[in-house]
Amino acid sequence: MVIRLFPRSIRARLTAIATAIAALVLFATSAFMLATVPGNLRDVVLDRVEVSVRRIASEARAGELSTSIEAPARVHFLEVVTPDGDVLAATTGRHVHWRLKAFQPSELEKLYISETWAPQELNGDETHFLVMSMLVPTRDGPVAVYGASSLTDVDRAIRWFEIQTFVVTPLILASVAGITWLVVGFALRPVERIRAKLAEITGQDLSRRVPVPDTGDEITDLATTTNDTLDRLERSAETQRRFVADASHELRSPISALRVQLEVANAIPDETDWPATGAVALTAVDRLTGIIDELLMLARLDAGTVAPRRVVDMCRLCAEQVRRRADTRVVIVPDLCASAPVYGSPVQLDRLLTNLLDNATRHAETRIDLEVAVIEGRVVTTVTDDGEGIAPEDRERVFERFTRLDSAKAKDQSGSGLGLALSREVALSHGGTLTVADHSPGARFVLVLPCHEGV
Repeated sequence: MVIRLFPRSIRARLTAIATAIAALVLFATSAFMLATVPGNLRDVVLDRVEVSVRRIASEARAGELSTSIEAPARVHFLEVVTPDGDVLAATTGRHVHWRLKAFQPSELEKLYISETWAPQELNGDETHFLVMSMLVPTRDGPVAVYGASSLTDVDRAIRWFEIQTFVVTPLILASVAGITWLVVGFALRPVERIRAKLAEITGQDLSRRVPVPDTGDEITDLATTTNDTLDRLERSAETQRRFVADASHELRSPISALRVQLEVANAIPDETDWPATGAVALTAVDRLTGIIDELLMLARLDAGTVAPRRVVDMCRLCAEQVRRRADTRVVIVPDLCASAPVYGSPVQLDRLLTNLLDNATRHAETRIDLEVAVIEGRVVTTVTDDGEGIAPEDRERVFERFTRLDSAKAKDQSGSGLGLALSREVALSHGGTLTVADHSPGARFVLVLPCHEGV
């Protein structure tokens, strides 16, 4: 069993993080206040009583002591007592409990400090006092000066801090956790709607889209990107369905024709010209083989399969194509540079040139111009025929799979409509482009590939 340190839910994780941060801040603040504030408050009381005691001690030394002492604010009493217990001076109207004078200072000029509990008034509730005493020499002998102040305010402040730390702080943390849980839940509500809508989308119906919130934040970007991805998936699925349907149609036609021919020949074997029938059958098989080869190469390109690659000289490939087509009905006029190296698959690039030249041969009247040049780090290959050309509105459509223009069907019934689509896919997989350029008369196909580095 795997123990998770953090909850799986983003909502729970953010709530835990926010609560932990709040707890760290609150407990650190409370600990600092508990460590410093009580001491500071006691120092204030201590300074107040010490100033009063030293003032009365100075008056006693100088013989200027009055029997009635006015105690400053927040100082409970001041009193001067002889070693025999006689009170020489005291705060007017204040009862001094014996506990406040339970200890006697023993060294002259030394300040003694203690804390004790005693009734503030006669028969009153006990109060926490800070008591300070000092033995002072006078002309009549040493006397003890006492001063006391209540620590009630200090104790009340300490209790408040303790309540805040151990009672209020947990309540604050619970509030932080609850508010964070609600706020994050509200913020993630659009994400939940997106998830629910995505769960409803199936491969059979890719037309649905997720809701896009109008908040303009990252969730809006997520929903927009999701819908863009669904658009691409829908187009891809539609393309795949159309591709399968077209492929089935293209394969069914030669297979049906071949089957009819073989069934007729088998029905009247004595009257069948078997060599001619075999030749027709081989032609149909060749067409099927060509279609299957192109389909397989397209499937590999769609899957991102990378064929073995090396440095290929496009000039040599073109020269080899011209040599192989020396006996065709149209003349191929090459205009090749000295060298045009590209990095790619020789098999795929040769197939690309074969498809372009086959298409040009099918439409040319008398001549095909084949040109290769290196321009600004790009290898540009152009194939130009002197045929009827391609209308501007059809110049992108000819690269769609199984698309054949009426002029192409009229000139050659055996084409599959895959050659130009395959050629463009090969060009794209090599980081290049294949387009139809303006030219008259005829059609001009322009192949642009990156030139191999170092050339």
